Amino acid sequence: MSTLNEVGERDAWRCWLCDEPVDPDASVNSDRGPSVDSGTSPKGKKAAPAVQRLAHRACNTRKGSVKPFVAWSPELFVVEPAPIVTTVERLTRKGGREVVARCPSRTEAEKAAAWLLDRLSRFAPELAVATQVEAGGGQFLLVLRAV
Repeated sequence: MSTLNEVGERDAWRCWLCDEPVDPDASVNSDRGPSVDSGTSPKGKKAAPAVQRLAHRACNTRKGSVKPFVAWSPELFVVEPAPIVTTVERLTRKGGREVVARCPSRTEAEKAAAWLLDRLSRFAPELAVATQVEAGGGQFLLVLRAV
């Protein structure tokens, strides 16, 4: 078990769920205060110990013992974005590649690709991935590939 400060320093004091800064000096009883999310194991199954991650107290409480939801940035112009958590789980388990979104222009797809790589560097740092933008059907497909 790591201390709150060790986890906070490792995660650069950013919440792994909402990707917003966490104030290390805030009270742990405050909604925006720091907490350590130890993850959950499936009921009745033996699993490897979950990685401890930094989260706001409110984000950690809201997640509870269910699978977290990680939203795409509302500033991106993506159509039919894939669920980030499910995609990460599948790529971690099986590798390969997945189409994760469609964008109306190459510029928008490249902006989404850069955002996704940055977000995954904090959300799933153990997963090595690369992005690719492919033309298809009058739009541009954003592909995430395990490397």
